[in-house]
Amino acid sequence: MLADENKQWKPTSYGFSVLGCRHTLEFPVAKLTDYEEKLDELLASENAFGWITAAHILTQKTRAEDQERYNAKLRLLRILYERHWDKQRVINLFNVIDWLMQLPEWLNSQVWQELETIEEREKVQYITSIERIGIAKGIAKGEARLLKRQLERRFGLLPKWASERLERAKEEELEAWSETILTAPTLEAVFKDADPHNKFTVSEKL
Repeated sequence: MLADENKQWKPTSYGFSVLGCRHTLEFPVAKLTDYEEKLDELLASENAFGWITAAHILTQKTRAEDQERYNAKLRLLRILYERHWDKQRVINLFNVIDWLMQLPEWLNSQVWQELETIEEREKVQYITSIERIGIAKGIAKGEARLLKRQLERRFGLLPKWASERLERAKEEELEAWSETILTAPTLEAVFKDADPHNKFTVSEKL
């Protein structure tokens, strides 16, 4: 199964040669982009995998288009609730779409508000306030772990002050540092206002 955006790339075999011997493996290919024209059919399907495929296609189609992605995400969420699947399946699929279709914080807040309206209308409560907090914290922790690995790959083992800064970081800070790491010449430059001699930042001291 191929999830890339290159519609022409459809390898059907893999082979290699060693000391005059050749081994070839042939295999069928499923390309998700081939299903773009069947988007409405996927959205209408009762098959959860069809819904996930539709979510993937809409994610690719709305790259760098926050408002369009917001609209697509709401469309998917409404369909998800209309299916009346069991609670755990809904939560699992919600986590998938929330991971795929990331939005700025102000649009995410609107998504949560719309979810409350949907749950009231459908008379269900799949994602409670506690679960929402847990989901948000889980996403932030995952982002922090990923950023820590990237920092250590560039600058080596992190000092205590940097690790503690990551643990306390808000989602907006993690996003900013994820961009800064691409061009920052030093670890201190990534955090900009961090004091390498203390666990507190300059702004926190003030």
